Amino acid sequence: MLWIPNLPTASLFLLLLLCFPGRNGGENEYSTDIISVWEGDSVNIACSIEGSEDEVGTYLTTSIKPLNVIYVSKQNTSYILPALANRVTYSKKGRDLRITLHNVQESDSNIYLCIQYVKSNDRHKKLNGKTTIVMVKAKAGVVFEQSPLYVNPQQGQSINITCVLESSHEDEGIYLLKTCVQPERVLYVSSQNASAIFPAFANRLEYSKEEKKIVITLHNLRKNDSDVYVCAGVFKGSSSLSVSRSGTMMMIKEVEQTACSNSSWAIYGLTVVVALLFSALICCTLYRVNMKKYFQKSKPNAVYEDMSYSSRRSTLVRTNTYSIHN
Repeated sequence: MLWIPNLPTASLFLLLLLCFPGRNGGENEYSTDIISVWEGDSVNIACSIEGSEDEVGTYLTTSIKPLNVIYVSKQNTSYILPALANRVTYSKKGRDLRITLHNVQESDSNIYLCIQYVKSNDRHKKLNGKTTIVMVKAKAGVVFEQSPLYVNPQQGQSINITCVLESSHEDEGIYLLKTCVQPERVLYVSSQNASAIFPAFANRLEYSKEEKKIVITLHNLRKNDSDVYVCAGVFKGSSSLSVSRSGTMMMIKEVEQTACSNSSWAIYGLTVVVALLFSALICCTLYRVNMKKYFQKSKPNAVYEDMSYSSRRSTLVRTNTYSIHN
């Protein structure tokens, strides 16, 4: 696995959880798998077989200084390159041919191609199958100095990946590869500065190359761009692929989560404002009702009292019982 120090533990675990040595991609023909492992690990390379009656046999060959690694015939007889005889095994089941390279060495880094031969009109016809890029990282030594080790941009932003060749050898071409979550080629630049940008970053990639340094800019980043990016080179006089020991781990921040959070706060704030306005309306209504009652004229309380008796009493003439009649 790629060793990248000082990374957030959760991010590193989530990304590297899918990056086990010998990881293979899909089984479709004409596709490209990218496998990144340490020296001493094992690598599985899968070849799909046409399975027709005209089948003759299948080769696994290398593209850098072509060599036939193994040949398996329709009758399941095989030939293995003597230099790899003790480190190559295979199994064949139906249309699937699985070839395993054991105890891989840095020199096993290469571009491997499945080639099937069939008989057509008494002649052998060549059918190209799956391509597998194998990157074996030595535990010592430096070929590429790659930076940064880790980036955490947001969706839509851009980042730079810089690869500097630390070897005195002259390169024939340099690759930038996604190697972990969704292995695929990103860019190839030849020594004559001819380039090929692969579909993963079509219209989203720029680069500049000066002597032994190449700076690659990835634009308009997307969520599924999160991966480990590795520089690899093909050098003149070399029979293998040379690989950066570090790589660049890129974790894309999801803008949607931030937008969702802002939206939630906006909704919360709007709810509070509506609640306050509603409360103010109720208070205003109650205040108006109370004021109306306060200013409303109250009806006088009538108290009826029969005053006739008192009046009569006050007007009665009493006789003086002590008067002396003459």
